Amino acid sequence: MHDETFTGPVIDAHGIRKAFGPTQALDGVDLAAEGGQVLALLGPNGAGKTTLVRILATLLRQDSGRARIAGRDTVADATAVRSLIGLSGQFAAVDDLLTGYQNLRMIGQLYRLSTADSGARAADLLDQFGLTAAGDRLAKTYSGGMRRRLDLAASLIARPLVLILDEPTTGLDPASRLEVWNTVDALADGGTTVLLTTQYLEEADRLAHVVVVLDHGLVIAVGTPNQLKDRTGGDQIEVRPSSAGEFDQAASALRPLGGRLAGDRQRLRITIPAPDGARTLRTALDLLDQARIAVDDIGVRRPSLDDVFLALTGQNASGDQASPPSQRRTARSAARTTLRSRI
Repeated sequence: MHDETFTGPVIDAHGIRKAFGPTQALDGVDLAAEGGQVLALLGPNGAGKTTLVRILATLLRQDSGRARIAGRDTVADATAVRSLIGLSGQFAAVDDLLTGYQNLRMIGQLYRLSTADSGARAADLLDQFGLTAAGDRLAKTYSGGMRRRLDLAASLIARPLVLILDEPTTGLDPASRLEVWNTVDALADGGTTVLLTTQYLEEADRLAHVVVVLDHGLVIAVGTPNQLKDRTGGDQIEVRPSSAGEFDQAASALRPLGGRLAGDRQRLRITIPAPDGARTLRTALDLLDQARIAVDDIGVRRPSLDDVFLALTGQNASGDQASPPSQRRTARSAARTTLRSRI
């Protein structure tokens, strides 16, 4: 179903707004992804990720703004858009009373593939996702991970131009998660555009060409993983005190280093900019030694997407503390400027 004649962003959304009563779920969202790109949509719970996914998948109409898939409007050309996308939601949508093979063949027939083609495609995908041995078993006998893989396989039946994955590896064991990552890599290499929502920041770091960060319905950052990491100011020193009781003392001891010190009590971690790398590390060790503070670990490292997420939203991926609205509005303005320069 790939449209070789189309040029421009394959996913293209501008000014998307959606409210549910008094709750503004999306407040003017812009995003774009080119063919063969993996776009990761990050944000805390309630940020608007799933609402945006439902709009792009034609399952929900926006209040204002425009969304297009390969030039087709998701409202005016909804039927055409549905023929171009594959969707895997947060929960596996499989028929428990059909076998794995029958589930996939049924999806193929709904896409109007012939009986032979839908059967062949079902067999290929069962093999690709390691489900061949279970293909003749009823889906209700599958484990949670197997159901998830079957659902992902179903989203690929028609070889979609755009694959929308809403938290696709939730509940999967590490081996199954790696299989999904490898599948996404292969699809992008083959020209499929993938929109991925995830709360696993390492997943976005591993897969994404472009990351869009949402918070309270606003786009607050856009860029490659490396570009977003660079926004936190380069290398950092990470200190892990030996006990929670020494957390505040360690932070106080490190303040003479200057720069913005960030503390994460949940993970017992303190980070501070290290503009001089190893020299700053030696100074930090001296300061901690003078204060007689024991540490479990200390080192210089590059910021992670977790650090970016914390800096942008005021929380880590599982936290509750949000950034101030004024900060989010300023970040949104900068993100829009960045997005326009990309497309």
